[in-house]
Amino acid sequence: MKQVAILGATGSIGASALDVVARHPQRYRASALTASSNVDALVALCQRFAPDLAVIAESALEPALREKIAAAGLATRVASGRDGLREAATQDSSDIVIAAIVGSAGLDSTLAAARAGKRLLLANKEAVVMAGALLFDALAAAGGELIPIDSEHNAIFQCLPNPRVDLARAGVRRVVLTASGGPFRGKGRAELATVTPDQACAHPNWRMGRKISVDSATLMNKGLEVIEAHWLFGASAAQIDVVVHPQSIVHSLVEYADGSVLAQLGNPDMRTALAHALAWPDRVESGVAPLDLLAIGQLNFEAPDRQTFRCLDLAYQALAAGGTAPTTLNAANEVAVAAFLEGTLPFLAISELIEATLDFLPAVPASDLEALVYADLTARREAQRIMQRSFC
Repeated sequence: MKQVAILGATGSIGASALDVVARHPQRYRASALTASSNVDALVALCQRFAPDLAVIAESALEPALREKIAAAGLATRVASGRDGLREAATQDSSDIVIAAIVGSAGLDSTLAAARAGKRLLLANKEAVVMAGALLFDALAAAGGELIPIDSEHNAIFQCLPNPRVDLARAGVRRVVLTASGGPFRGKGRAELATVTPDQACAHPNWRMGRKISVDSATLMNKGLEVIEAHWLFGASAAQIDVVVHPQSIVHSLVEYADGSVLAQLGNPDMRTALAHALAWPDRVESGVAPLDLLAIGQLNFEAPDRQTFRCLDLAYQALAAGGTAPTTLNAANEVAVAAFLEGTLPFLAISELIEATLDFLPAVPASDLEALVYADLTARREAQRIMQRSFC
């Protein structure tokens, strides 16, 4: 039986992961569960899955979690904060770590899992965007492995002959990431001037958290995935394309030199990628309904509107700049999205704030984790300053 630690268990990816785990009680067990601040939801999961360890990221909430775990009569150990998250990512009893903490907050625990040689199922794209070289160095040194569970990168993983293949030797011409286009596909800038957070979070196909839903609406999610694909598969920027596919049935494609194009298709449900990554190289039931192509009828593809949704090009620019530029991009985006969700920054100003921050902070070499952390904090500070001066 494989022991599974789920970092971000109370989020949408965590819920999908636990659904797959629950379908295979003879094969998987949830050994550690973490949450950001939702004590009650974490306790409810502990009552159902009886993990060895429960971690609340906000240290001030540890006494409340400890009290409720004890009141429930559970033997689950309790921890909190960064140390607790690292413990959940590295405990000896866990074979698999699902990294599903949103944003840069998941970087430290993701790196810890890599250094511990775990099978890392990665949903936290920011960890790769900020620290791709460090992450893969850690995996190589400890003998760990990484399987992406973003639907797009998991699709590419499935379409390649082996996980860390040399693309040139395998005859790969390019990888193509598909984007749904989000809730604002087809709309121009004038129509987006007054959109609300609830409108931006109303994704037509996927059920996701609010931050990633806004990223989908701006196409920043796809931009981060471009940078992620560079690190995951060794693809150059010129080998990574993006097409809008509103049905979200084709999750990504790989084009080969002989003209073959392999695509992974499936209903838009994260449980497919999670079941694949948990069982790889085997296959297990995910709970996802079979794909009915006759009911779908047709699959459409179109070019992304880069003039309206400028975040995609900003991500390509950051990838080309290298060094700390992707970290700056990610930090400025997190500041901008948080301000938009709070109602203090207009939707169209998200890309403007990110661009202004990138312009103000030229890329410098990212030699170690300390340099990346410093770049992240500096970018957040400057993004806040620029926002207050120019956008609020």
